[in-house]
Amino acid sequence: MKNLMICCFLIGLSLISNYAEAHDKSLQNLQVLVYTKNGEGFVHDNIPYAVKSIQKLGEEHGFKVTVSDDPSLFTEENLKEYNLLVFPSTNNDVFDNDEQRVAFRRYIQAGGGFVGIHSVMGTERNWEWFKKMIGGTFVWHTRFQNYQLKVIDPTHPSVENFPKVWEKEDECYFMKEVYPGIKVIMAHNLESLDQDQKERIDASSVPFSKLYPAVWYQDFDGGHVWVTALGHQIKDYEDPTFMQHILQGIQYIADQSGTLDYSKAYATSRDVPVQY
Repeated sequence: MKNLMICCFLIGLSLISNYAEAHDKSLQNLQVLVYTKNGEGFVHDNIPYAVKSIQKLGEEHGFKVTVSDDPSLFTEENLKEYNLLVFPSTNNDVFDNDEQRVAFRRYIQAGGGFVGIHSVMGTERNWEWFKKMIGGTFVWHTRFQNYQLKVIDPTHPSVENFPKVWEKEDECYFMKEVYPGIKVIMAHNLESLDQDQKERIDASSVPFSKLYPAVWYQDFDGGHVWVTALGHQIKDYEDPTFMQHILQGIQYIADQSGTLDYSKAYATSRDVPVQY
């Protein structure tokens, strides 16, 4: 077991080294806002560790990280400063008012980038537009356990150099109101989960069967979104393979997001219908 752990660690370091050489230039001077506010309810203890690990990625790869839990930061003028936003394990209502929600939505419509981690799908559960942008909304997760994930889109840049089957400890998250526009990159292998929760797993995974979305992306309402349901435990944020997963998600969104163009932002209220 010890030798296996050492081997996995060295593979993770190799992944990060190879990826960094190829992509660091485009990360230079990137402006990233890491937003950590949670609404009333459960708050993950992994958030400070996620923040620290993303700050470390910034130091290593040349991008600037701003950390805030202040929703008043969400104004059009402030958001213009950032190439992309990261919400690490946010949950429940993270904005104080609809003015802030409109500013966030207009940022996305202007071509902004968004990276969501773990419980982000439990964020803003009463806002239909946000749930579509994320790809769905949280309903339940299995208990923490060791299981398998399968890469189902090996051509996607965010899984470059990743094994086709990734075995790790985590929670398998399930959603309701799954948005049909998401494009799945990696899936939970439901057959690898402990089967003592099979009845609830089967009920929660409908209409999916043996595989369920774990990592996905989409271009939505003008913006660019990448979400991973993984990252529950504190140790993930010290694990080279998992942090490579986050780095490549950030890199993918950075590559999609160019200069913001607010002439394309049309929302005047939080619930203006999406202009498909």
